[in-house]
Amino acid sequence: MEKQQNPQPEELTKEQVELLEKYDAESRFRSFKSKIVAIIVSLLAISLSVYHLYTSYFGTPVTLQHRSLHVAAILALVFLLYPPFKKANRTKLPWYDLLFALMAFSTTVYIFVDYVGIVNRGGLPSQLDLLFGGILVVLVLEAARRVTGWGLPVLAILFFLYGLFGRELSGIFRHRGYTWDELVNFMYVTTEGIYGTAIGVSATYIFLFILFGAFLSKSGMGQFFNDMALAIAGQTRGGPAKVAVIASGFLGSINGAAVANVVTTGSFTIPLMKKIGYHRNFAGAVEAAASVGGQILPPIMGAAAFIMAEMLGVPYSQIALAALLPALLFYLGIIVQIHLRATKEGLKGISKENLPQVMEVLKERGHLLIPLFFLLYMLFFSGRTIIYSAFLTILVTIVVAMIRKTTRMSMKDIVEALESGARTAVGVAVACATVGIVVGVATMTGFGLKLANGIVTLGGDSLLLTLIFTMIACIVLGMGLPSIPTYIITATMAAPALISYGIEPLVAHLFVFYFGLFANITPPVALAAFAAAGISGGDQMRTGFISMKLAIAGFIVPFMFVYNDALLLMNTTFVEGAAVTITAIAGVVMLGTAAEGYLFSTIHWVLRVILFGGAILFMNPNMIQDIIGLAIILVVVVWQWRKAKNSTVTDTNIAQ
Repeated sequence: MEKQQNPQPEELTKEQVELLEKYDAESRFRSFKSKIVAIIVSLLAISLSVYHLYTSYFGTPVTLQHRSLHVAAILALVFLLYPPFKKANRTKLPWYDLLFALMAFSTTVYIFVDYVGIVNRGGLPSQLDLLFGGILVVLVLEAARRVTGWGLPVLAILFFLYGLFGRELSGIFRHRGYTWDELVNFMYVTTEGIYGTAIGVSATYIFLFILFGAFLSKSGMGQFFNDMALAIAGQTRGGPAKVAVIASGFLGSINGAAVANVVTTGSFTIPLMKKIGYHRNFAGAVEAAASVGGQILPPIMGAAAFIMAEMLGVPYSQIALAALLPALLFYLGIIVQIHLRATKEGLKGISKENLPQVMEVLKERGHLLIPLFFLLYMLFFSGRTIIYSAFLTILVTIVVAMIRKTTRMSMKDIVEALESGARTAVGVAVACATVGIVVGVATMTGFGLKLANGIVTLGGDSLLLTLIFTMIACIVLGMGLPSIPTYIITATMAAPALISYGIEPLVAHLFVFYFGLFANITPPVALAAFAAAGISGGDQMRTGFISMKLAIAGFIVPFMFVYNDALLLMNTTFVEGAAVTITAIAGVVMLGTAAEGYLFSTIHWVLRVILFGGAILFMNPNMIQDIIGLAIILVVVVWQWRKAKNSTVTDTNIAQ
């Protein structure tokens, strides 16, 4: 069986690299002809990883210095690794990119050299402050353009212009206006602009967990998840699609990169789905929906859980627990539709002789689960910091991988993991630095509060309308952006609208996080779905809309947990939590059945509408609603069973 690993461009086939680069700008690396240049770039990436491992154990410099060094190294890697344009030469390093890399380091050297002076000036910038601050702003915007495309830097520029000329506006978005000097100073020498919370989390949690994912990849964890998913679900009806859901969910939770996950895992699962009879659009949609969902799946959630903990000031364990049931409901909704589609079309699984056995997979690579269990122990029970837990887990991963020859990492593998971890972190870190400009201006001008007031005004006195407007805003804000910057932007811009309604901050943040992520499968800019269509040969827009249908539970559940936070297992007893879990599961099964329109036989559209309504009732626990929902289930099941039975009898009589 072909080995499948987490996304690193150098590990992919030529076709996979081309597809990944088409939909994921972060993967468009240079490949140097000069060995000296290649070695220098590798050493910089490895040094950055070693620095973060060192500081995770021994502690960091003061906040501003630590974050500035992180940003400088990331920017330098961007200008060394990413060409300025798609058609630019990728084998040579032009002199101006080397100059940009040196200029990036100059911004942190200045902070280290004149740190005392910067602190003493206290908001009264010198000319050198403004010079290096201006350089940093321009470099961050250019780096973001190269790595993420035009969307994010244009958004940052618009916010910068809003900070400069907001006094010229009228209405609620007018503010007193700020000068260039004030904005640049705020972005450069404070921990609320470019060096704000977003880059702070990137310089601590995100980098280390991306590095953890790189070490897991080198140990063969990707192949383990694929093999285990095949062993568990491959033989069941529609097995390859269920394999895609399981493997992509686990890998997506660790790497947090939806498009890259689609390309790597999808290159393995989509052909299998098509081979047993799934339509190419449906096969691509399954992979896209499952890959996006990994970022809402604890324990790691693509590192988003740690950012949320930082922004809300609550324990990580509280966020992971709250996110668990909605994430499982999301995947249950996909599985239900997959199974019903396979039943409707008479699709089978993969023959047993072509599948690995569970015990064989566990014997060969099961020990790779030890680092994950160790991480859970450290995060939930040890009382140690998240950073220290991540550091120890990386060491445990290296040691555990040594148990068997097939997973053992050589020194070369370890060095390559250090390098690939830094390379993978570049995209997220640059996006976080750029988001710092957006959030910084929003903080200075009060834009977030003004936008929240605007959403609330549009919603009037209706919470439902406010939720709908917030959902639309989050999807628009998330189009074409990586998941972590998307969350930070939506948490800053949209979450306050919900909090102003009295909704608990954690509930509001999870709501906006869900819909920011779903921009990846929501046309017209559904990058994950488009990448999946590139593999399956399907239609991009059709694949996107089918992805939305498969993810329907993810579009409904956030509304439900806003109205009843028991779905997040908050403010509830064990008995109440168990009850809400059971009713929510029943509701999602009904929802998936209504979406697919099949149960024993095709369901009439009227019954589908009724079933959809019953699903909503079931997902919002209430005794009367539960009774109505149960009645709807019984009626639909009996009706469909009798319909299928009568159809079978009729077919038999005709045959005779």
